[in-house]
Amino acid sequence: MALTLLTKIVAAALLLTASQFHFWSKLSSGSVFAPEFPRSIVILFNWASGSILFLALMQLLLDAGLLAIRAAAGDAPIAPDALRYAMAGAASLLGAIGVVNAVRVPPLKDVDLHMQDLPSQYEGYTILQLTDLHISRLFPATWTRKVVERANALDVDLIVVTGDVIDGSLAMRRMDVAPLAELKARDGTYMSPGNHEYFLGYREWMKHFSEMGMRILANAHAVLDRGGARIMLAGVTDRSAPATGQPRPDLAAALAGGPGGVPIILLDHQPAAARHAAARGVAVQLSGHTHGGMMPGLDRLVARGNAGFVSGSYDVDGMTLYVNNGTGIWPGFALRLRRPSELTRLTLRRAP
Repeated sequence: MALTLLTKIVAAALLLTASQFHFWSKLSSGSVFAPEFPRSIVILFNWASGSILFLALMQLLLDAGLLAIRAAAGDAPIAPDALRYAMAGAASLLGAIGVVNAVRVPPLKDVDLHMQDLPSQYEGYTILQLTDLHISRLFPATWTRKVVERANALDVDLIVVTGDVIDGSLAMRRMDVAPLAELKARDGTYMSPGNHEYFLGYREWMKHFSEMGMRILANAHAVLDRGGARIMLAGVTDRSAPATGQPRPDLAAALAGGPGGVPIILLDHQPAAARHAAARGVAVQLSGHTHGGMMPGLDRLVARGNAGFVSGSYDVDGMTLYVNNGTGIWPGFALRLRRPSELTRLTLRRAP
């Protein structure tokens, strides 16, 4: 079926508009990290740009197949229009599924964390990890409130937030983050910063989160006590901090002055330095940042930028590393296929 010239012009204009999502985002707010459009428009942009990505990949595979046939047989058939329309339909469907998976309130995921020398008082101790919420126009106050309600219903011992809580300035996001003040756990809520906090007003946000009841662990630690048994909870700044004039991650400073001989749980937004943490005697590291790689294939590229760590549990030189897929996702690339978001309840178990 031949398309008219007008149809082709309109389609090309729409494709060009969708492909420049990040440019429009920067115009809307001054930052590609905070698209300031209505939520429906952000969802539409993500669907359209995702569909373009999937269609481009399909087109590359088709062209590679036709070239292989030509090389082998000296000639190749012309792909029928019906096949190309089917590819466009499939790409659009994949884009829609990816966005729906990305924007939902995440389901509960239960994970056992095995620790050497875990005091018996902490056997079965529960930690809720929230990370990469990316509270924004895509994840507004209504979404945040549902996450908090689900979190509080779990009645955990401790809540940890491992960075990238927001996308936007405090002026933009004040109301959207407000429900986080209602997070409740017996031993409180602790947070380490992620890279997006540094891009979008680090000092303001850390002060605000502290006022909301979160204890900030930025190259610092806290000691938890249960029945006389202690665990050290430490947190470091993000690797992007020096680029904004803030202190670089310093695990030695985070552990300085802490009690010796107690298990250490480290909050580090990015998982890449896990081997360094293991060498310093950390028992468990909790990270995020990777969004689980978003989808098969892309996860391998994400792993390359994160020392091979992208999703789930790893044994790193005797230390347990858990890389969380994320509670939310960056609104500039909100697609998930087979790499679901998660509300993660971690239960401490003594390693055999």
